[in-house]
Amino acid sequence: MKYLAIVGTNSDVSTNRMLLQFMQKHFSGEAEIEVYEIKDLPAFMEPEDSEVPEKVAELSDKILSADGVIIATPEYDHAIPAVLKSALEWISYTSQALTDKPVLIVGASHGTLGSSRAQAHLRQILDSPELAARIMPSSEFLLGKSQGAFDNSGNLIYEDKLSELDEIFREFVLFTDITSKLLEEKVLNKKVKKYTWQE
Repeated sequence: MKYLAIVGTNSDVSTNRMLLQFMQKHFSGEAEIEVYEIKDLPAFMEPEDSEVPEKVAELSDKILSADGVIIATPEYDHAIPAVLKSALEWISYTSQALTDKPVLIVGASHGTLGSSRAQAHLRQILDSPELAARIMPSSEFLLGKSQGAFDNSGNLIYEDKLSELDEIFREFVLFTDITSKLLEEKVLNKKVKKYTWQE
């Protein structure tokens, strides 16, 4: 499996980035995971012409070529960061690359709740018609007290969380495989939506 792991923050120091980097290393024998930064994407605004910003097109291409997507989100005021919402808006209004794409949501926070409310918020967004991602059901990986969760080598040291992460990732690989097989039979007759800059 080939996965794109999106760091859902523009912070230079982030335990969500550390979580994805650990997953990339820890699951290297089971899947190819590319950690992707969205902090260099322009803030979303409706384009005056049909030109898609280069970084947005790059993200779309990476999503389309991946078997699935992993998104790690922190929690800001009970919601996802603005930079992640902006990135998803670009996808929604341009390529719609997340349509039918298997997605696993994970998150880390300094508090005890491990970004639970931000993850619920992200599920709502990904389920919107223009994104329409295939979010793995009944799955949550919440890494609380994340500032103490990694050693100097970037390894996850909470044994209970490591076991939980192993289980949820195995389930996601299976979910990706099942979803791909189901979609092979799906006939797509979807019209390309015209946006205001195309009218």
